[in-house]
Amino acid sequence: MRTKYVPAAIAFAVAAALTLTACGGSDDKAKSPVTDVSADTSNKAATVLDRPFTKPDFVLTDTQGKKFDFRERTKGRPTLIYFGYTHCPDVCPLTMSNIALAKRNLPKADQDKLQVVFVTTDPDRDTPESLGKWLKAQDPSFIGLTGDFPTIQAGARSIGIGIDPATKDDKGNVVSMHGAQVIAFSPKTDQGYVLYGDSTTAEDYTKDLPKIILGENP
Repeated sequence: MRTKYVPAAIAFAVAAALTLTACGGSDDKAKSPVTDVSADTSNKAATVLDRPFTKPDFVLTDTQGKKFDFRERTKGRPTLIYFGYTHCPDVCPLTMSNIALAKRNLPKADQDKLQVVFVTTDPDRDTPESLGKWLKAQDPSFIGLTGDFPTIQAGARSIGIGIDPATKDDKGNVVSMHGAQVIAFSPKTDQGYVLYGDSTTAEDYTKDLPKIILGENP
């Protein structure tokens, strides 16, 4: 098997423009496709970008109600970032659960190095308190961030992840359209160099995280 390499410009265009999944709305998958970011037929979960993303330059609010400068607080740390929301019935909790399971398989020293950041795409409902409670059930060490939607949306777009403001469907269900990718940032370069899609399993993360922590290609 070989690692997939995708130019960041291509990943950005595809992820931001096409790869949106609807959480909390209709179960009709045809209405909310998740598009692959690569034509590569390799069965590896990781997509290594040949032109990594620069970290989002945003300051948000953590679950303690304190300001969190993403670039500063994650500098030199292996970091995973995911944009989603707590009322999501499927993709978001599954993604965070898979990462949590994989993280627990790491040696304690590596667990302490890894930072996992969940940024809400539904800040109107995801208060610091509710976000903290939701994440605690996944992994108490996970960092939850909220803030004003334009700032969150701009930060997501800067790393190729498209998100739209939450809306209601014809049944009154709140629907949040957001990219389902996880971006890994290297502790060596502080750049987002690996992308994972929503089909990534706990086993995939378990295999890859030791390399992510070292800043190596999975």
